[in-house]
Amino acid sequence: MPTSVPPVYLTIDTGWGREAEAIAAILRRHQIRATLFLANEPSFTGQDTLSDSWAPFWRARAAEGHAFATHTWRHWYFRGDPAPGQVRYVSRQGQGAETLDGPALCAELQRPLDRLREIAPAAQVLPLWRAPGGRTTPNALAMAAACGLTHQGWTANGFWGDELDGARYPNPVLARHAIKRTRPGEVVVLHWGVRSRQPPFAAVLEEVVSGLLARGLRFATLPPAGVR
Repeated sequence: MPTSVPPVYLTIDTGWGREAEAIAAILRRHQIRATLFLANEPSFTGQDTLSDSWAPFWRARAAEGHAFATHTWRHWYFRGDPAPGQVRYVSRQGQGAETLDGPALCAELQRPLDRLREIAPAAQVLPLWRAPGGRTTPNALAMAAACGLTHQGWTANGFWGDELDGARYPNPVLARHAIKRTRPGEVVVLHWGVRSRQPPFAAVLEEVVSGLLARGLRFATLPPAGVR
């Protein structure tokens, strides 16, 4: 496929991490570089995903040439704009809720990147962010832009379904749809494992990647300005 045709932009949110090493191995075999959105979430190991125990994993991804961006520190959800220059930030696990102003939102978005710099100082960092669940508000977008960060979601065909219930959306069906529907320029969202899904989508990721490469598609990290 000519290089003038847009690539597929694979992006990976932190998630539960159970299939992280398996996914990383698939990407490495196919020489695919993704854009990794970082948050400090609980993981299957019992340690949060930006803890010291996960540092070797992130260092390895940086050395492989993956790009990084922020997914918030606490992975809470934005739930409305109570006043100008403010956004409501709420935990889905009942850990509380806060109203963030501009500096507080900037700090929430910057903290994963500061941690990454401690782990892998040479990592490639893009001026992008992704709200948990992709759920933004007008104030959150404007306040993050004032921090120098552009929000990056995903495209409709870039949702491959790794968060969906495995009984209702079995892997063979999701794999077939991903191979058929993914087009040049799609922004794909995956996770390093989703706790609730059995069997994990990672079991068919190699099939999907191989199918897309066989169609002549190529993969690349996001550009610094993001993809609209």
